[in-house]
Amino acid sequence: MIINIIALGKLKEIYFKQACAEYEKRLSAYCRLNILEIPPVKLSKNSSPAEIQAALEKEAERIKITALKTPKAFRVALCSEGQRFTSEGFEKKISQTEREISFIIGSSEGLSESIKQNVNLQLSLSDMTFPHRLARLMLLEQLYRVFNIKNNTKYHK
Repeated sequence: MIINIIALGKLKEIYFKQACAEYEKRLSAYCRLNILEIPPVKLSKNSSPAEIQAALEKEAERIKITALKTPKAFRVALCSEGQRFTSEGFEKKISQTEREISFIIGSSEGLSESIKQNVNLQLSLSDMTFPHRLARLMLLEQLYRVFNIKNNTKYHK
């Protein structure tokens, strides 16, 4: 299986890099993982709603260009209004598709509606709000858990 993570922004903090690298290494036993980082649009601290919306649309164009590289992928947008799953339910949803899967993680401002409306699934990791860097780590861990549930290993108890 091929899994793509399309993320706006790079991991800057060493602890996020190390944690993500660990799950990337673990996932290599189960899938081919591609992480595609896209530069987010820089906003000032006091950006207006119109400036934020314009930035989200510009980021959407960047995401679409990257997503065109995986045209047949099952696309999943991470967003707060998305569907929530238990780990077992997430495994079932992932297992339902045999094709490539692309997860899209937005910038600190989120994702454009044009992206959210043109995916196969909107996914929420929690009712709580997390920084997008932590969302990447949480997604990697849950993907690792999915493969362990699927293979009935001890990791998921």
